[in-house]
Amino acid sequence: MNEWEWQLLEDKTTVDHIMIDNVEVRVGDRVRLRPRPGGDVLDIALAGQIARVESIEQDYEGKNHICVVLEDDPGRDLGLLRQPGHRFFFESAEVEPLPPDEATSAKTLEQPCILVAGIGNIFLGDDGFGVEVVRRLATRGLPIGARVADFGIRGLDLAYALQDGYESVVLVDTYPHGQAPGTVSLIEPDLREVEQGEQAAVETHGMDPLKVLRLAAAMNGSLQKILLVGCEPASLGGDEGAIGLSKPVEAAVDEAVMLVTDVVNKLLQDRAL
Repeated sequence: MNEWEWQLLEDKTTVDHIMIDNVEVRVGDRVRLRPRPGGDVLDIALAGQIARVESIEQDYEGKNHICVVLEDDPGRDLGLLRQPGHRFFFESAEVEPLPPDEATSAKTLEQPCILVAGIGNIFLGDDGFGVEVVRRLATRGLPIGARVADFGIRGLDLAYALQDGYESVVLVDTYPHGQAPGTVSLIEPDLREVEQGEQAAVETHGMDPLKVLRLAAAMNGSLQKILLVGCEPASLGGDEGAIGLSKPVEAAVDEAVMLVTDVVNKLLQDRAL
């Protein structure tokens, strides 16, 4: 159910808590999203994501609906302001309570020093590579100290996220550079060239990583360590676009997941020295 449909239901009440799998779930708790199989593209993108319960509401038929805000959404504050696109409704069966030590506020955890950012448009074939990689990373989990987030084509959101003081940023995206489709590479851009390049406007609903990095540099004066885990695409969907990765790029996703995990672990180890 989307935001617009929900607002059409006039007779709804707020519920203090509900029981899911014999676990009490309240507003503010952290949960994992498990949309039912056969959903739409949005359900696929949200599967496995960690979210925070913003409200629990009951419709006129007595059915409970859990409203959540994605924990890794750079625009999550907009969701708390009840803005569509940043808050989502799920049924009880589509929400998985986290263990008690993870269910409440995560403020006591170490502030993440590494951002793993998935970039791409899932409607343009292999351009959805970065989105798929971070989706799998989100289900596997990364060590404390690393945050994984799907930015899709939201360039401004990524630019603002880069202001949060991360020591290292790992971008995951397609990287056309004349290799065989499915080739995964680890690249470290020259930040001096990025920062000294001509500043260009970032589209609200577009994603050009170089423009985003230049905007971020202009906003805070300097960037920290930036790495790119890129994959050579086979097809970007053509004029009409396409949903789904090509076979060689799909086969490269697990390799990229392992590479990102190794990179994050090494960055954390180096930081501890």
